[in-house]
This record gives sequence, C-alpha cells and structure tokens, in this order.
Amino acid sequence: MKVRSLAFRTDLLIRRLAGAIVVDHPSHQVVRTPSNPNFWWGNFVLVAPDALPGAPDLFAAEFPEASHLAIGVDGTEGEAGHHAEWERLGIGVEIDAVLTTSSLRGPVAAAGGAVLRALTGDDWGQAERLRHACDELEPSEENAAFLTAKLAEERRLCEAGDAVWFGAFVDGEMRASLGVVLDGEGPARYQNVETHPAFRRRGLASSLVHFAGVEAMSRGARTLVIVADPAGEAIRIYRSLGFAETERQVRLERAADDTARSPAP
Repeated sequence: MKVRSLAFRTDLLIRRLAGAIVVDHPSHQVVRTPSNPNFWWGNFVLVAPDALPGAPDLFAAEFPEASHLAIGVDGTEGEAGHHAEWERLGIGVEIDAVLTTSSLRGPVAAAGGAVLRALTGDDWGQAERLRHACDELEPSEENAAFLTAKLAEERRLCEAGDAVWFGAFVDGEMRASLGVVLDGEGPARYQNVETHPAFRRRGLASSLVHFAGVEAMSRGARTLVIVADPAGEAIRIYRSLGFAETERQVRLERAADDTARSPAP
C-alpha cells in the first residue's frame, strides 16, 4: 500500500525508527509496537478511505486481544466515512490539521528569560516530570505504563541520532518541551509539544517550536511538519510562525475503558 498522507508517512517513519513492526499489505498496513502495547497509535491499522466500512473487522482480526480500536485513514482531505455509523458503534472520529512550512517566522512573543536547548542525558528526569504534569488522562496502571514506555522510546530515538528533544528551562526547571524526528532526506516531524499548565501563554511553546525548527533545518530538514487540533489554541501559534495547513489527518478510535486511553503522538 502506497501511503499518500504526509502525516501518516511521517508517523510510520517514527514507528519504524522506534522499532515497531510495520507489515505492508496491498490494501492496508498494520503497525505493532510490542514495547508499548498501551500505545494506541503504536498499535493500529492504516486503510484507504474506500476500505473504511470493513476497517473495524480488520482491526479486530489483526489485534484480537486489544481493548482499544485505532484506525488511521490514508487520505489528505479529511475523508472519514459516515460519522453517524461510527457514532452508533461508539467509535470517535478525530480530524487534525497537518501543517507544513519550509521557512519560519520569528515568534510574536519571545520567551524572555527562558533557556532553550537540546536535552542532555541528565534532563530526562525533568522531561518525565513535565510529561506527567501535562497529562490530562485519569491515572491508571495502563496510562502510567504507556507514559514510561513512550518516554523511554523518545530517549532511545535521541540516543540513536534519529530525533532531538528540546526543552525550555525557566530558573533551571524544564517548563516546555518537544521533539523533532528527522528522516535525513527532507521532512522533519514535530512530536509532543507540551507546556506546563502553570507556564502557558508566556511564549515558551512558540519560542521552542521556532528554535527547534531552525535547528532541524540546519541539520538538513527541508519541510517542517506538525499536526494539530484545528480548533485548539496551539494551531494559532503554529500559523504565526509560518505554518500553513496542507492536509487533514483522520483517526478513528475507541476504548473499552476511557481511563486507559493513550493519546496520539
């Protein structure tokens, strides 16, 4: 299956770099991340829009033990099938904006006083504290396991040279962070842009997105790719930096227990 979606092409790149098993079929792809079974979007099927009606059965056949359902739709225009049918089945539809740029504008409000830099080995404890502070899911064993495994994966990607994680430090404490994964050929994909709830609206995120993008382009990236909720506050920040929407990414998901939900990348 030739993947059209830039968002899913970069998702699959990251999954492969992280050691996931990606099986390519003529009509779909199956992605498994054995090291993190609680990561929905590390364990999903990707189908073309015309294959959507049979996608839930396909997922059940590929992941018979899964308590969740995660289906990616390989389109660019937000093709999601019949919403009423998904609602009847208890399946949620997430349609995100995929934004790209090949040149950045400076942030409108710079994060005065913050130190922006790539993380070192000593910073990952702070990265874990920040991730938990930003996590909006109900506490559960499954979610705790997901967060631990995801952070370990991110650190491995950095140590292998496939990604760089950046932090914004205020008085020595990491208050915002994000990752950038590079493929060595052109696109660079942002990951997990997050700011501590008590330090939002101070310009930390916009300054860090700009700082990381400049660094990625200095390492050969030609196109910066970021995915955002089209109705969320973050998309305004990305647009102010020069990002523009180029496609839509569609994900269908359902959990047996919403408290065990693992968010997308």
